[in-house]
Formats: sequence, C-alpha cells, structure tokens
Amino acid sequence: MDIKNVFKNNEKWIAKRLEKDPEYFTNLAKGQNPDILYIGCSDSRVTAEDLMGVNPGEVFVHRNIANMVISIDLNMNSVLNYAVDNLKVDHVIVCGHYFCGGVKAAMQAADLGILNPWLRNIRDVYRIHKNELNAISDETEKYKRLVELNVQEQCVNLIKTAVVQKAIKGRNMQIHGWVFDVQSGRLIDLKIDFKKILEEIMEIYNLGEMSNY
Repeated sequence: MDIKNVFKNNEKWIAKRLEKDPEYFTNLAKGQNPDILYIGCSDSRVTAEDLMGVNPGEVFVHRNIANMVISIDLNMNSVLNYAVDNLKVDHVIVCGHYFCGGVKAAMQAADLGILNPWLRNIRDVYRIHKNELNAISDETEKYKRLVELNVQEQCVNLIKTAVVQKAIKGRNMQIHGWVFDVQSGRLIDLKIDFKKILEEIMEIYNLGEMSNY
C-alpha cells in the first residue's frame, strides 16, 4: 500500500462527510458521549466501528492482542476507568474474533520472546478450561472455543475491578461478551451467564461493591 494514498483517502472521506452534513466536523469537535466501551483485538481485519455500524463518537475503543483485560495493564485500566467514571458508558463489550493470531499462538508450545508474558494470560484461560478444551478432538473447533472462553474470562476480569463493580451496582452498567466471525462478518453474542460464574468467585473478588449482586 502506498502510504501517500492514506492522505488522499482522508480528503475523500472529509468530502463525503461534509456532503452529507456540512456541520459534521464542527459537531464532532464539541466532544464525545459514547454509550459503549469496546475492548477488542488489534487484528487489522477487525475494526470496531465498521462491524457495529456506528459513527465516530459513539463508541470508546481499546484494542490489544487477543482483547485481553489484564489487572496490571496500566493502559487497559486507564481506558476502563476513564470510560466508566468519566464518560459514564452504559455498556462494556469484550469482543474476540475467530482465527485470532494471539489465541492461536497461545495454543502452541513455542518460545515467542516478548510475547510470552502476554500470551501466558491466554494459556491460563486454557488451563482453567482444560478439561472442556481437551475433550474437543477437532483442532479448529477447539481453537474457536478457546476464543470464546477467552472472551468470557476477560469479561470476568472486568467484573473483578472496583470501577466496574461500582458501576454495576450504582447504575446497572452491563458487561457483554461477543465474538466476531471473520468468515461471515457476523457478530455473535455469547450470552454468558455471569450470575452463575460470579456465584462461584465473588466471595473472593467482591471489593465491597457487589453485595446486592
């Protein structure tokens, strides 16, 4: 790709926006008021706004390899706190995708250098769900299921945080786990039963904010 084309495309994009709405950029500059925090993968095939059909300003986005929510990731936690406490989002979505390179790498017994500590968090997901995953003989189906379980565990990691516990209790903010199927373009709601999962762990992770959960 010729990098100069990016600027040409930018001019075309501006022209299209202004043709539809002459005040588009004036209004965009006034600020943002998103209802959603989207936590997705950095994969170049998965663009949050496009797959949800939303416009700039409607979704606050954080992306990293394999859509991880890691307790010591300052970047992730800064985004989460800003979205929940300052932007007052009503929904936090963790969206994985099938054929995720990060998840695939975590399934391999290989030294991947600087990626090792990051991928270890996905391998921990495998460890937690080892019995279910090892019972799946088809490698592609096992791969896809690990993608789904990784989304589930990252949603649980969100609920372990104080900022999310306060928002769930105080204004009924909701957590969602989705997967994007790159082969069909479809978004899939995993319909995770958080109540069942949390009944088993909140004795440990309750920070005093989820007494009514």
